[in-house]
Amino acid sequence: MPHSYLRRILNAKVYDVARETELQPARHLSTKLKNKVFLKREDNQPVFSFKLRGAYNKMVHLSTEELNKGVIAASAGNHAQGVALGAAKLQCQATIVMPTTTPKLKIDAVKERGGKWVKIVLHGDSYNDAYDHSMLLKEEQGLNFIHPFDDPDVIAGQGTIAMEILRQHQGPIDAIFVAIGGGGLIAGVGAYIKSVRPEIKVIGVQTVDSDAMRQSLAAGKRVELKDVGLFSDGTAVKLVGKETFRLCKEVVDDIITVDTDAICAAINDVFADTRSILEPAGALAIAGLKAYVAKHQIENQTLIGIACGANMNFNRLRFVAERAEVGEAKESVFAVTIPEERGSFRRFCEIIGKHNVTEFNYRIADSAKAHIFIGIATNNLNDGLQIAKTFTKAGFETLDLTSDEIAKSHLRHMVGGRSDLAENELVYRFEFPERPGALMRFLNSMSPNWNISLFHYRNHGADYGKILIGMQVPPKDKKIFKEFLKQTGYRYWDESNHPAYQLFLK
Repeated sequence: MPHSYLRRILNAKVYDVARETELQPARHLSTKLKNKVFLKREDNQPVFSFKLRGAYNKMVHLSTEELNKGVIAASAGNHAQGVALGAAKLQCQATIVMPTTTPKLKIDAVKERGGKWVKIVLHGDSYNDAYDHSMLLKEEQGLNFIHPFDDPDVIAGQGTIAMEILRQHQGPIDAIFVAIGGGGLIAGVGAYIKSVRPEIKVIGVQTVDSDAMRQSLAAGKRVELKDVGLFSDGTAVKLVGKETFRLCKEVVDDIITVDTDAICAAINDVFADTRSILEPAGALAIAGLKAYVAKHQIENQTLIGIACGANMNFNRLRFVAERAEVGEAKESVFAVTIPEERGSFRRFCEIIGKHNVTEFNYRIADSAKAHIFIGIATNNLNDGLQIAKTFTKAGFETLDLTSDEIAKSHLRHMVGGRSDLAENELVYRFEFPERPGALMRFLNSMSPNWNISLFHYRNHGADYGKILIGMQVPPKDKKIFKEFLKQTGYRYWDESNHPAYQLFLK
């Protein structure tokens, strides 16, 4: 029963290494969602994650003899940092097995936290692979295993978060949203909440491609996933724990699943409120909170999302920024086919009208048809659907790629290639002020006699836009073309002899 954990949580020894984190109002999100939203800032812990609570609580309960033998842990990163910090604090040797997919930031952080007390072993592609290997090392070397989630002391350590939340917020709370990987965090939070304030809903959040707990609760038994998604690496768990599953059956009211784009949008939302950048698993609860509000159309409720980690690799931010717009339904992406004939390109641009173009990719490839990959700024999903209908009604075959993973991750950057049709092609790079209508003014300034054979444009949110354009200019028109370049008023560079263009596009 959840009540059996109450004493464990109240007596958990976490504050030698952890701190009581802020319960911060999220004003931007609150206004946006028409609810009172608070963020429990576990990303502000010394290891930028809640995991040190459970790890240290387990280790500090080991006997001196057990600590002298050494400990071992398997982790995707954040639990590893907690164990490393605990090992340095308690001065015991720790072996930590991490998946090979673990971000370098987390690996380096583990080394820094543990210093001479920690040995890192990289093995497998997921947490479960690392776990299996750690079990072999445990038996071979007689080490004590520090489980990242399926241990009563670990669960109790994580439960201290709920204890702080209720102490920090005296008023009504309608729901608390918690990320789920193996289930240790939600088991601890749920056990405390249901023991003290059972009217508060405890909502779990998982990714659509790593939802082992959701499937297990639906099946009434633990379900092991064949594969898990790795974007939210901190929750990429194939099989939930026995104890966490037992507790979750009693304390979890619902589980919401979200996709990668929704997580990226949530990272953006938290940044808007806090100027902090969460890792994908750290923003999972907030993404679920948003999805829950949208699903149930609730207003004026008090909702708390646990921001549980901020160990983000810097080079992932490019991807997050790219996908956040789609996650907020602020961008729709289409593949549109138009006739390869004079005037059709201009007619297509006229249909776009006042919509802000975020991306435009085109390469001549067929004598009869042209395929355009285009991104358009939208306010919501209905905007995107309406735009697709408008294109189709105008006679342009349209494929909506807004929710297509391959298109968003790969195809948008691979549109192009060589074409025998692109004779007399000149390639220029332009920069122009990024304001509404600038792209259309550029296109309208072109001579109708010059065919566009290559086009790439991407709006990156800067105050200027960049275009790479190929135009088929007959030799007799080169003088006129030079005059055209001067008249545009835009900065430009001749890239016709650029080595990359020569290799891949000419």
